[in-house]
Amino acid sequence: MFKKLLIANRGEIACRVIKTAKRMGIPTVAVYSDADAQALHVKMADEAVHIGPPPAAESYIVIDKIMAAIRETGADAVHPGYGFLSENKAFAEALEAEGVAFVGPPASAIEAMGDKITSKKIAAEAGVSTVPGHMGLIEDAAEAIRISGEIGYPVMLKASAGGGGKGMRIAWSEDEVAEGFQASKNEAASSFGDDRMFIEKFVTQPRHIEIQVLADKHGNAIYLGERECSIQRRNQKVIEEAPSPFLDEATRKAMGEEAVSLAKAVGYTSAGTVEFIVDGDRNFYFLEMNTRLQVEHPVTELITGVDLVEQMIRVAAGEKLALAQDDVKLTGWAIESRLYAEDPYRNFLPSIGRLTRYRPPVEVAAGPMLDNGKWLEEGPEGETAVRNDTGVYEGGEISMYYDPMIAKLCSWGPDRATALEAMRVALDGFEVEGIGHNLPFLSAVMDHPKFTSGDMTTAFIAEEYPDGFHGVDLPDAELIRVAAAAAAMHRVAEIRRTRVSGRMDNHERRVGADWVVTLAGQRFDVTIDADHDGSDVTLAGQTLRVSSDWTPGDQLARVDVGGQPLVLKVGKVPGGFRLRTRGADLPVHIRTPRQAELADLMPIKEAPDTSKLLLCPMPGLIVKVDVEEGQEVQEGQALCTVEAMKMENILRAERKGIVQKINAGAGDSLAVDDVIMEFE
Repeated sequence: MFKKLLIANRGEIACRVIKTAKRMGIPTVAVYSDADAQALHVKMADEAVHIGPPPAAESYIVIDKIMAAIRETGADAVHPGYGFLSENKAFAEALEAEGVAFVGPPASAIEAMGDKITSKKIAAEAGVSTVPGHMGLIEDAAEAIRISGEIGYPVMLKASAGGGGKGMRIAWSEDEVAEGFQASKNEAASSFGDDRMFIEKFVTQPRHIEIQVLADKHGNAIYLGERECSIQRRNQKVIEEAPSPFLDEATRKAMGEEAVSLAKAVGYTSAGTVEFIVDGDRNFYFLEMNTRLQVEHPVTELITGVDLVEQMIRVAAGEKLALAQDDVKLTGWAIESRLYAEDPYRNFLPSIGRLTRYRPPVEVAAGPMLDNGKWLEEGPEGETAVRNDTGVYEGGEISMYYDPMIAKLCSWGPDRATALEAMRVALDGFEVEGIGHNLPFLSAVMDHPKFTSGDMTTAFIAEEYPDGFHGVDLPDAELIRVAAAAAAMHRVAEIRRTRVSGRMDNHERRVGADWVVTLAGQRFDVTIDADHDGSDVTLAGQTLRVSSDWTPGDQLARVDVGGQPLVLKVGKVPGGFRLRTRGADLPVHIRTPRQAELADLMPIKEAPDTSKLLLCPMPGLIVKVDVEEGQEVQEGQALCTVEAMKMENILRAERKGIVQKINAGAGDSLAVDDVIMEFE
């Protein structure tokens, strides 16, 4: 086995690899940029080497710097994680020349499958059904427009070296091809150092399903089931699950066998993923092969009990697979929710800053277990598991230089319904403050009828949230439960205030029983009858028993309301709370009846008028400004491009107008709500 493993990556995947290496007794080496000097993966590793400035193009994807770190530390193996250099043939060759093991496939397989254009040609030659498209490289926007017209709209513009949604655009017209082609090339160059592009037909109403393969250097190859990855935004996966709620056993077997055949055809070793588009009739089409570990690999690990990172390390060390195909057993259901540093209420724009609070739910181990590839036992029926893969910690900084994903929250259960409920509870209990994040959106998806039924496609987010995400409107029954919990919690806070003020005698009698609770535009007259074990809260014609061990100041409340659990994130606002649950963000006010009468007379403060300003929606860098002062612009016209977290965002005019003043130019770094330009 290896004496020292260097992880040529950062963030949660570096932490993930370090955990398995430590369990295997292998010392680890982290590499880090200036921005990551205090990062979690640096703290977790046995050694750490500084490799340069924050931009990945000047640190994490500079092969010479990684090689220097290997020589400095004497590492005899390298795990590349995903992204960065994980699918870089030159890096694999440099390691081979140095006599250092690459925990991944051979350079020849990376060359054959890592390049998406080449992989499609090989698949087509092997008789694998592929999506129609142009396999050659596209030189410029004019050629892209011509080819797109031949294929037929809509089309997908894709970076040859792409991944994680970077360098990808869907175009429905010539104008969108012309505009998106250069933006995609720029993203590809920034993220991968390779701006080659190709075009393929965009299949409408598709499902994105991928097969996990594992192969050793002795000719053995197996598949470990599939992952459903259809919940995507801007071609970036948001929620994954295993197995797919759509596949039947026959289709699973056919896809798996085809994936293994393709892997064998290119001499693949290590863990890899073959991605397919599957239509409504379960016809499947090869998309690409990712010659690396996938972000969503934990769901496969949870239903198979196989530690994929461990298997990658053992394969790289020359060991045979301990599993044969007949040994692979899918047990239960697993779901992964990607926690992103992006604000769903601002069209999912990137958010950076300090994590003033970061409290993931407690991880719970359950489900299937393996010992060096051999089954020990199935997970206890009815139990659930929670797993959180992360690369951050409370007090740490979320940087603008890297991918916005900060954690992967996973749940496992004996069936899909149980795994879903475990995920709902885990999301409710996940505390994140200091940055914008997508936890409310993830919660909303978990309760969406299309998702809960398994009836979704890759267009789910675009179709169900066409105008963006604006929070969740809880049903009336749930609002009543929240109102009852808030009233009981307010009573506890009021009792504490009487104690702090020194009025100890008969303090419970000094706290009234009648209150008015307002939330989500509704008003509830509430009466509380409390005892030592809880409260009977009467509202909306019913009485609910409320009990909890919540104390004022706690930012998470686990409350039993009417015999059912309710998890609330709690913030203080004047006269009440800010309560968040199941994707809803609710200002809740609890007042005495007289206070409620007076509150009805208060005028509503109007928000300032920003309709004539273009505000920067995220911290980022101005790439270019497309208009000039005095120019008339039309609705939908591109005004400027802002880059943040490796993604280019085009800001457009909301209405017709004339540019009065431009306050920022290309190369300027802006904060949220900085004024970019003003209109007459």
